[in-house]
Amino acid sequence: MGSLTNRIPDFLRGKYQLIYTVTFAAFFSIVFLLLSLPFSHNSWMALGNSRFFIFTILFATGSLAFVAVSRLVMYNTRNVIPMTYLGYISWCVAEVVVICLAYSFITVPITGIGWDQFPRTLGNALLYGTISLIIPDILAGMYFALQDKNQTIRLMNYENVVLDENVLPSRLEKITLFDNSGNLKLCVSASSLYYMESDDNYIIVRYLDSRGELKRYMIRCRMKTVEESFKGSSLVRCHRKYIVNMDKVKVLRKEEKGYELDLDNDSIPPIPVTKTYEENVLASFNSALLSRQPVKR
Repeated sequence: MGSLTNRIPDFLRGKYQLIYTVTFAAFFSIVFLLLSLPFSHNSWMALGNSRFFIFTILFATGSLAFVAVSRLVMYNTRNVIPMTYLGYISWCVAEVVVICLAYSFITVPITGIGWDQFPRTLGNALLYGTISLIIPDILAGMYFALQDKNQTIRLMNYENVVLDENVLPSRLEKITLFDNSGNLKLCVSASSLYYMESDDNYIIVRYLDSRGELKRYMIRCRMKTVEESFKGSSLVRCHRKYIVNMDKVKVLRKEEKGYELDLDNDSIPPIPVTKTYEENVLASFNSALLSRQPVKR
């Protein structure tokens, strides 16, 4: 998983990952509650014909709503607040602590056990809360990490093409993109591709079709895998949201907030370059300039 101070992968804060995690946690908690209630002490929760049934439903619904709102905040701040593994773990643990504190403060007066039993009640609640919420988080994270590793997005180079004229290697490249299930979605010449943009668990590919019209195509896959698959090609990561074809860059200029790239299509707005990728973009831009120079004979 890496150091606790490393930034977490984008998929852990993705919309679908968070939805699936909350849903899975809800089902897991219900099953665990049914299995553990007969063995729990000082619990007022019940799922049968009991006067506490309505309180159980309200508490469970409130807890689930709290987790859903918490994950919604996590998702909506993904572009503003970077999160490390330590931060992600702390966030998940904080959710459990808040729910368990609420349960404990309700349990003491409703069961009449006395406030001297509050620490014991809280301890039991933390145990059950950890099993009900943290385990689903771990299982969901492992599933999505495995899915991220198994994405099939690859680059195909047709090097055995014989032509009568000298053509730059980038002109012979075919960019072949597959979705998360390994289904072929798009195969486009590198000379026609402008850039790729991240949109949660999708990427948006902008390219020219056979009639010279700028097209937009969306594929369900992740930016990180695209970046790793096309290392060494003209496709370069320049931003958390963008991978750009450096052969299409017409101007690189320094602005107040950093570098920007102008592509050779006026309908495409400038693409920003962040500090993280600045050095690599500058090197790739210089390399692209050299490759465009005519060979002296």
